[in-house]
Amino acid sequence: MQRRLAQGWNTWDVNSVTTLVLLPKGLAIHLGMKHNTTEHSEAYLESTLIGRLSSGAEQVFPKSHAWDGSYTDLLVTWKGHSWRVQSAHDDQDVVILVTPLASQSDGALPPTAVFSINYLWNMTGRVARRQGVIEANDSTGSTTVYCTCESDRNQHTIQRSAVRVEGPYFAADLTAPVGISTNSRRTVEQVQAILDRQLAAYKRSLEGPEGTQPIKDAIETTLGWDTTYEPEKQRVVSLVSRVWSVDWGGYVIFDWDTFFAATLASIGDRDLAYADAIETLRESTEEGFVPNYARAGNWKSFDRSEPPVGAITVLGLYQKFRDRWFLEETFPALLKWNRWWAQHRDLNGYLVWGSDGQNPPVNRDDPSPGTSLGAILESGLDNSPMYDGTTYNPKTHLMEFADVGLMSLYIADCDALATIADTLQRKDDANELRARSAQYGRKLETLWSPSAGIFLNKDLHTGQFSNRLSPTNFYPMLSRTATAAQARTMIQQHLRNPQEFWGDWILPSIARNDPAFADQNYWRGRIWGPLNYLVYLGLRNYDDPTARSELAQRSYELFLKEWHDKGHVHENYNAILGTGDDVANSDRFYHWGALLGYIEYLQIVEPNGRP
Repeated sequence: MQRRLAQGWNTWDVNSVTTLVLLPKGLAIHLGMKHNTTEHSEAYLESTLIGRLSSGAEQVFPKSHAWDGSYTDLLVTWKGHSWRVQSAHDDQDVVILVTPLASQSDGALPPTAVFSINYLWNMTGRVARRQGVIEANDSTGSTTVYCTCESDRNQHTIQRSAVRVEGPYFAADLTAPVGISTNSRRTVEQVQAILDRQLAAYKRSLEGPEGTQPIKDAIETTLGWDTTYEPEKQRVVSLVSRVWSVDWGGYVIFDWDTFFAATLASIGDRDLAYADAIETLRESTEEGFVPNYARAGNWKSFDRSEPPVGAITVLGLYQKFRDRWFLEETFPALLKWNRWWAQHRDLNGYLVWGSDGQNPPVNRDDPSPGTSLGAILESGLDNSPMYDGTTYNPKTHLMEFADVGLMSLYIADCDALATIADTLQRKDDANELRARSAQYGRKLETLWSPSAGIFLNKDLHTGQFSNRLSPTNFYPMLSRTATAAQARTMIQQHLRNPQEFWGDWILPSIARNDPAFADQNYWRGRIWGPLNYLVYLGLRNYDDPTARSELAQRSYELFLKEWHDKGHVHENYNAILGTGDDVANSDRFYHWGALLGYIEYLQIVEPNGRP
């Protein structure tokens, strides 16, 4: 699986979307851009990232990106200049075309495109320039890189003090399209012909039921740009975003985020879907849980997990691709994680969030382990108003708060794992899992409030129910704990209630009539793709096609708003304005935002619910 993924040319380097890397060699072609006007004469864009927010940062509009990197396309605007970068495979070779677009400054000097060549990640090779070409040699052979900008009689040299490049380079003032090719000298016209051919192939690959093509394009493009090679453990994985990963030292894998990436990848790349699920499980701690995060330097959240969506993800992938080995590979870690919840997060028969700050090793730079904040972070809903004023017990390491969402997800996890155990003929494990599902199902039933018409969280410290509602209160439909009558009541009185969750932009992460809704700050009122997706999965278990259809349609409309205008896939969206750009703490290219489109994809291909 990883061997297939880590082959050929692709945008593997997390630090820049304009770097092409040849795996397994690790040979890289970097595109940098030097500014030449007086005002910015010292400026050099060494790396390019989607969604960077710092002052004067480049703005990137990501266009198409094939799963295998056979075609990529993006637009960049930076300090008054704009250009387009395309790449395509030509058998085992790659071509790159950089095309200048309209300058925003009349009379401005053109920028200088700089293509530098080197080996990444401590991989061994030698790069040298000779007679107008750059040649890279390693133990597997040689690769020659050509530029349409140079010949033996025309070599553009720039001052090394003005740019930061490693290894030999080509440079060209960007007054016309500039092409790069490997192992064969190609003209700009020949490069363009290869690009046109691969673009046509990419478009053909999107064919399917009517209405699915633009969704598949958006998801493939999102996962394409967010998937990189992670050299510490020598793996390909879909990172939540490149900006997050660079800020966290090179990569960061969040638990439920990356399981959702596996689901998204399943629409077109089975191996990537498997890799995202397996690599997330491989980060499991010695205690047996999948951590909230795993980051560069092999550091993890050793105190806490995150919502258990692994088994429903794995089962969904198996039902689509039917590879028994995948179940055999993932089941042991999933089972150990499932048992961990019951052993470490049970309080009076309910499941609660927690933070085991005593678990080694201890990160002294992080104050959250062993605190209320650490327990809230385990929920994945980092600042949700649901947890305002809850009690964290430092002796038990538990938040004393029976959580409807956690219990529902856990029951669904038990049921999915039991189905997997049946397939693997593990009868005892299946019986154990079904018994645990029934046990927590009975406790979840006690959280139904007939007067409120919905399942309510319960403060186990005071014994009082909480009337603060979020989409997680609908999760008993996902676990099938809700009766048909209860589901109808929840949908009619709460889900489709414009005073709570319905409206032009849905679903807010806290009810509209909650005082915290106006905050529109992260999980305090904003819309999140995973919440809509999990509620949608719950609706598929009940006979309400109208609610399913409308949730899918409105989720997709929200996704399209900034996807069409800016190429943004947001971490979260304003539930009043329908935008993600209104705040800084909504990443502009966070892959789980594409779940808002994936819901509509499911609605088209499986309109009647689960297959």
